[in-house]
Amino acid sequence: MTKEFWTLSEVVEIFEVQEGFIEKLEEEEVLCPVTREEAGSKVFTTEDLEKLRLAKILVEDMGVNLPGVDIILRMRQDMIEMRRQFDAILEALARRVRETYAKGS
Repeated sequence: MTKEFWTLSEVVEIFEVQEGFIEKLEEEEVLCPVTREEAGSKVFTTEDLEKLRLAKILVEDMGVNLPGVDIILRMRQDMIEMRRQFDAILEALARRVRETYAKGS
């Protein structure tokens, strides 16, 4: 079973970043942690961890500023969605070709 949520302290330890970096990513709406009502603490999803991983690379290795990180991650998500749509179109086309070929045989 994989873990569903991570606490702020776990994320800071895993990624070796300061809380301030995470707070800035929240301000830019790159990360949107879930707030647990019972404890009032923030927890991060797997999706948040992936965004943080990419943000850290973009900032530390490539010198991208936080607004740039936001734009890049949004563009990346758009490209992933376009790829899904393209794959669905190709699958539908392949299905039609198979059906047409089966009728012709």
